[in-house]
This record gives sequence, C-alpha cells and structure tokens, in this order.
Amino acid sequence: MKIIAFAGSPSKKSINKKLAAYAAGLFENAEVVVLDLNDYEMPLFSVDKEIIIGQHPLAKELLDKIATADILVVSLAENNGNYSAAFKNTVDWCSRINAKIFQEKPMLLMATSPGARGGASVLEIAKNNFPRFAADIKAIFSLPSFNDNFDVESGKISNPELDKQLKEIVNNFIL
Repeated sequence: MKIIAFAGSPSKKSINKKLAAYAAGLFENAEVVVLDLNDYEMPLFSVDKEIIIGQHPLAKELLDKIATADILVVSLAENNGNYSAAFKNTVDWCSRINAKIFQEKPMLLMATSPGARGGASVLEIAKNNFPRFAADIKAIFSLPSFNDNFDVESGKISNPELDKQLKEIVNNFIL
C-alpha cells in the first residue's frame, strides 16, 4: 500500500506537513511518500499564462504522483479562513489537466493551526469542495492548538486524547 501525504502549505516549517507525515506513518505496512508543495511552485494561474505555458509540467508531475497512491493524506493550512494561495494555485493548474485531481483515491483530510479551531473553516470548505475534484474523503481530523498538542521533536501528537482519536481513524480507515 502506498500513501502520498502532503500539506496545503508552502511553509518550510509547515505544521500541516508535520501532521500529515505523522498521520501517514500510522498506517501499517505502508510505503509513505511525503510531498512538499514547494516542489510544485508554479506561476499564478491565469488563462493567459496557460496559453503561453500550456499544461504546466509540475502540475502533470503532481497528478502522476497522486495516481500512484492507494491513499491520500492531506492536511490543509488555513489562511484567512481558506486554502493557502499556493495550494489553491496548485489546484487551479492541476484541474486544467484533470478535473479529477484526487482521482477517487481514499483520503484522510486534516488540518491543524496554532488556534483552538484547528483549521475548522478550511476543513469545511474542503469537505464540500474536494468531492468535485474526485476526492473520496473517508475521514476528517482536526488538530487544534498545534503548539500545545504536537511535539515537534518527536514528530508526534502529544495530547493523548487527540492522538487516540487519530489512531482510531487510521485503524478504522476503509479503502
């Protein structure tokens, strides 16, 4: 089983990438590949740029990687209650190649933030929007107050109750 995990954040110290990597590592007998959104940095999408560039090769590459996955683990950063601009731009480029970006792969959708709501707004948007891009969302998890509930040194959730919740989601994950 192959898991592709990534964060919807271009931050070099992305807390969502840390959460995605941790969650992906909880799946037993899985090959885990953690992608970095910075490796897919593309110019701001517009139809004018698309006429010049055509289908962006980095968007094609990302779609090809998603195609190899049995499970997607996606953790979204929340910027002003929405996706990060970098993630939205990536979606825009990819959707012009294949509107079914997530290719009906089973998905664990997550978010975390330094705040107590744990990215609740972006999760709500994604829960409603991702199925249009062929996401098969099997479970959703929010980690509130990242700095209080995640140990960066160990790379694990430090709050026992929240860690238990995520482990139950992973153990009950149905392909």
